[in-house]
Amino acid sequence: MLRDSAILKDIVDAVNVTDNQRAVMRMSPLAACSILQEKGLETIMHITCRDRNRLALQSDLIGAYSLGIRNVLVMTGDHTSKGDHEGAKPVYDLDSVQLLGMIRKLDQGFDLCGNELNGRTEFCAGAVTNTILNEVGLISSEKKIKMGAIFFQTQAVFDVSGLQNLWKKRVKLNQKR
Repeated sequence: MLRDSAILKDIVDAVNVTDNQRAVMRMSPLAACSILQEKGLETIMHITCRDRNRLALQSDLIGAYSLGIRNVLVMTGDHTSKGDHEGAKPVYDLDSVQLLGMIRKLDQGFDLCGNELNGRTEFCAGAVTNTILNEVGLISSEKKIKMGAIFFQTQAVFDVSGLQNLWKKRVKLNQKR
């Protein structure tokens, strides 16, 4: 990670740090982001709902903020059955829309139950979406925006027309409102 990050340091705006991508165990994204930021890289910490309940998610986010991590990408996460640890139990206490709402509450100085915190976070929270969206996907994206998603990430785009269609659908949906 350190070798690769040294190569990227001066040529990228930020690096994505995944959270047990494809349900395969890796270093904690919180720890990896902290290390990479000490090396001068801007990070986007992925955080999934799959492995943590609401208490752990809040603790990890407050811990990340205290370490200087400001960018988070929220996602539900691949089911553990797709991963390399047979028998691992998924949590899914919250979904990605609820997690974005929780982040918004932390940014306002409250935990998910409404208890006032001694301070507040200021995250740049994003979410994932597909470039080819059906009606359900559009509704999901709109919910994420309403809950505080500031940016979206997709898988790599190889068909620019698909991405253009996504934006056209978003514009049409926004015009209806």
